[in-house]
Amino acid sequence: MLITNVQAHHIRIPYDAGVASFKQGASSIAALEIVLVEVSTDAGLTGWGDAFSYVCPRTTVTAIDEMIAPQARGQEVPDADGIAAFMDRIQRNLHLFGRYGITMFAISGLDIALWDIAAKVDGVPLHHLIGASKRSRIPAYASLLRIGTPELVASECEAALRRGYTAIKLHETTTPAVFAARQAIGAGIPLMVDMNCPLDGAEAIVFAQACRAAAPKFLEEPVWPPEDFVTLAEVRKKGGLDIAAGENACTVHQFRQMMTAGAVSYAQPSVTKVGGITEYLKVAALADERGVKLAPHSPYFGPGFLATLQLMSLRDDGTFVEVFYMKRAACLWGGRVDTDANGTIAVPEGPGLGYEPDKEIMERYRVA
Repeated sequence: MLITNVQAHHIRIPYDAGVASFKQGASSIAALEIVLVEVSTDAGLTGWGDAFSYVCPRTTVTAIDEMIAPQARGQEVPDADGIAAFMDRIQRNLHLFGRYGITMFAISGLDIALWDIAAKVDGVPLHHLIGASKRSRIPAYASLLRIGTPELVASECEAALRRGYTAIKLHETTTPAVFAARQAIGAGIPLMVDMNCPLDGAEAIVFAQACRAAAPKFLEEPVWPPEDFVTLAEVRKKGGLDIAAGENACTVHQFRQMMTAGAVSYAQPSVTKVGGITEYLKVAALADERGVKLAPHSPYFGPGFLATLQLMSLRDDGTFVEVFYMKRAACLWGGRVDTDANGTIAVPEGPGLGYEPDKEIMERYRVA
């Protein structure tokens, strides 16, 4: 079976996050930018992948068109045992363009699609192909976007609990916002705080110590730059809180550097960034070896989210799947990845990633 084509699809789905905002730099993001990677074969099987994009979808699409498609087109489709070698060859061929960022996002999309095909060949969901499933439903935490005002933070936390979520993550950088959230949700609800890398080491230590009474489960990415693992380890040591990081890390090699430095209590591989399912599995194995917990990064709604659910079903470690707290105008999966009344999401049981994207939704929200 040969790969006949690799095609990127840019889908833009508007959302409403209420009082929250989503900013990258000076730009506010008003829609979910999804780059689906469609891998076609001469046997008629199609695999779907997901390449991280957020504010650079056209750049990601170009990387797939110009770097990934020529590497994969005409090649034999690898089986599950051969995907790692296949992807290693592509990583080596493309290393000239960088080992991180856009290149690895595009590589991630191809990798996810190849795993989707491999599981479809066997007629099983992805998790059956990799190992024994330990969870059929994954608890979700509401990942709130940046709000700022403590009173509004509290009200949004309360609204998320009413919708069934059993854990909350903030994207806040002030202690009043953190304490407002804790007061609103009570002592028994897990609370995480994602800072998105704003502070130097000394500032991060002060912030962590100031937040200790609010008992966050972890403080996520408090330090700039995110690859300064030595400083992050110092914050973990002196701040008095568990530290989570890794959504900006690519490949198992960078996670090894992170863990060797003692920087994290929770590693956060993002399947659409790290190098796909292949690299995610390497990171999970390394985390187990080093005694580091996993807290996957997954605030997206394409095939990468399905892949994350599949991978999380292989572990009974009580981890939550991250879900952006927002109202989407549409869903590629027909609402089947929405949380239930208990705040959990069912692991798809269909072949491959479990679901096929809704072609009507793809066409309605396609960006030419």
